[in-house]
Amino acid sequence: MNNKFKGASHRKSYTAKTCNQACGCPSISKNKKPYWHMIFIIPALLLAGAGMLFGDTLRAVPFAWAEYAVFAAAYLLVGWQVLLAAGKNFIRGKLFNEYSLMTIATLGAFTIQALPEAVAVMLFFRVGEMFQEHSVSRSRKSIQALLDVRPDYARLKKENSTKKVSPGKVQPGDTIIVHPGEKIPLDGEVESGHTIVDTSPITGEPVPRSAGVGSMVAAGTINLSSLITVRVTKKFAESSIAKILELVENAIERKAPAERFITTFARYYTPAVVMVAVLIAIIPPVFVSGQDFSTWFYRSMVLLVISCPCALVVSVPLTYFAGIGGASRKGILFKGAAFLDIMNGVKKIVFDKTGTLTKGSFKVKAIVPHNGYSQEALLELAASIEAHSSHPIALSIQQAHGEPATLLSVNNLTETSGLGVRARVGSSWVMAGNQQLLNQHNISTPVASHEGTIVHLSVDDDYAGYIAISDELKEEATLAVQRLKELGVEDLVMLTGDSRQPAEVIARRLELDQFHASLLPEEKLDIVEGMLEQIRGKNAIAVVGDGINDSPILARADVGIAMGGLGSDAAIETADVVIMDDNLTKLAQAVRIARTTRRIVWQNIILTLGVKGAFLALGAVGLATMWSAVFADVGVTLLAIINAVRAAGKGGKAGN
Repeated sequence: MNNKFKGASHRKSYTAKTCNQACGCPSISKNKKPYWHMIFIIPALLLAGAGMLFGDTLRAVPFAWAEYAVFAAAYLLVGWQVLLAAGKNFIRGKLFNEYSLMTIATLGAFTIQALPEAVAVMLFFRVGEMFQEHSVSRSRKSIQALLDVRPDYARLKKENSTKKVSPGKVQPGDTIIVHPGEKIPLDGEVESGHTIVDTSPITGEPVPRSAGVGSMVAAGTINLSSLITVRVTKKFAESSIAKILELVENAIERKAPAERFITTFARYYTPAVVMVAVLIAIIPPVFVSGQDFSTWFYRSMVLLVISCPCALVVSVPLTYFAGIGGASRKGILFKGAAFLDIMNGVKKIVFDKTGTLTKGSFKVKAIVPHNGYSQEALLELAASIEAHSSHPIALSIQQAHGEPATLLSVNNLTETSGLGVRARVGSSWVMAGNQQLLNQHNISTPVASHEGTIVHLSVDDDYAGYIAISDELKEEATLAVQRLKELGVEDLVMLTGDSRQPAEVIARRLELDQFHASLLPEEKLDIVEGMLEQIRGKNAIAVVGDGINDSPILARADVGIAMGGLGSDAAIETADVVIMDDNLTKLAQAVRIARTTRRIVWQNIILTLGVKGAFLALGAVGLATMWSAVFADVGVTLLAIINAVRAAGKGGKAGN
């Protein structure tokens, strides 16, 4: 298996890693269960309780050493890892981080005999760490679920026997057997058998699908009912589940602007607060008469505890992490937190037509010959010249003809992207394409009396007739457009290489704001660039497509969205967001998830800065104690984390 798919073990400490990058805090409980902290918390709590209950007796001992011993034991039980982390950071030259702030503040509290407060800071910090890890663990479940659906083996069929092998060793063309209840290990086509397949690990849709001979099945889905034989069509590294794993894992590394801001903010904020604390401890006792050093030293220690920035540097990336994970569970793959942010500001969406708004399953509806050609002869010419193309329109003509053995000999075939093909068929030059192609060769075309995509044909520069092909609108397309408008998307545009007449029919049915037809790929790109120029700096433009020819506009858009079910590999690789089951209603869901994530990010930023700012002001004038400092640090961090994990569950169902 390719190394990039070997699991996300290094992702598991993502939140701690992010905090470390921002404020130098190494994870003090890496790879441990959240509740392992109780081993230290319970005895420390008992010792601290005893110290407070029998405080007068313990202080009666000379030099109050008994009280110091009890509270020091409690302090070390819950704080030894903080002290160790602070020491390691000091050796590395990282002086301004959460652990060094807490160490200085609590040891300072010991020097002024504020023993219960010093222990309380470490104790509640340890409790906060426990709940933080629990929340982070919950937020990772949706992404870890993706890793769990990675198949462990494939039953490779060899003559009259089968052998369990790694999915990475199976090649396209090989045959595998999948038993009921097993994960389908690779993408392929069912050769024998009929079963029900659970596609929810890939698409997020809970409704199982039927799969029989000729059906395509995806790696990572689950065979529910019967044994099937599958002919493998892609290597594991190119399979659906492998691509999902790569997309989600890479998404974690792409920061949103808010994340980058928080990282930069913490880098300057922490040393600034330390300097303020030093000034508070020194200036009033030295320059103001009647002020004692112990009072202002205590206030500076309170300030250091309050100032710890981890509530921000943990909760903000955790919110994006939760948003990406929740979206992936619903079959919407964001390739980075940055695209969640961009999706939040989308006001214009540009759609491709074929395969995006329509099913992409073309059928020949009418054959209209001219100049003495019969319907059979016209269809034979069209099928012969289109036999070497995999375009959906070409495939529909081939399917309508249905007799490959009777096709005519074709030579010197050239294809003009977006227009059609020209080739020598037998002894004649034949063209099959849209009106623009024939007009370029000075061949006039009549107005077609049928709706749909029109393929005109000519033989030796004489018009021979046309074939009308129709494509069905996706059932959910109208509902998807309606929901996008309800969310405030102001402009819905369709760009298509199809002729104006079928494009106008689709645009009218969907009540789109505008459409452009008969476009070449480069003309689509010109239109998208013009739109981007018009709204630059104001809002964002999303482009939705599925074909290879959509790749340029998917790459050029602020956010490119690919249909992952029927979409081409090129479109999926180029896009920033992938809708795994091609369900258009998930576009509105993606917008809702993006907006919810952004809203939670700003809630956490405002909550954290507001509370810390208030307590910093109170601490500076002596109205905040070490106990309130604990709330301002650990309490706010917990509130922000609890709020952040809400992003994993927002967005609703695709159909809502």
